[in-house]
Amino acid sequence: MVLRIEPAPYDSPTLLKLVGRITSPDVQQLKVLIAEMPNPVALDLQEVELVDLDAVRFLAAAERRGVELRSLPPYVRAWVLLETERLGESE
Repeated sequence: MVLRIEPAPYDSPTLLKLVGRITSPDVQQLKVLIAEMPNPVALDLQEVELVDLDAVRFLAAAERRGVELRSLPPYVRAWVLLETERLGESE
């Protein structure tokens, strides 16, 4: 399954629902979409099944910049926290 990005009009114009897998090629697309949206931006990851390292690094960096990550699967949340710690160490 590939990544499907759905605007979530039921919540707000700044919420994107992500469904499927987030892999390296998807990261650039997400960066562009988020840059084009008014702040604050939120990503609903409830239906994300798989992420790769580049995706997790992107999510950690996005969260540090103020993007709200909603409904992360527990393994993704744990991995994002690890990458957030690594980002903090490199600064």
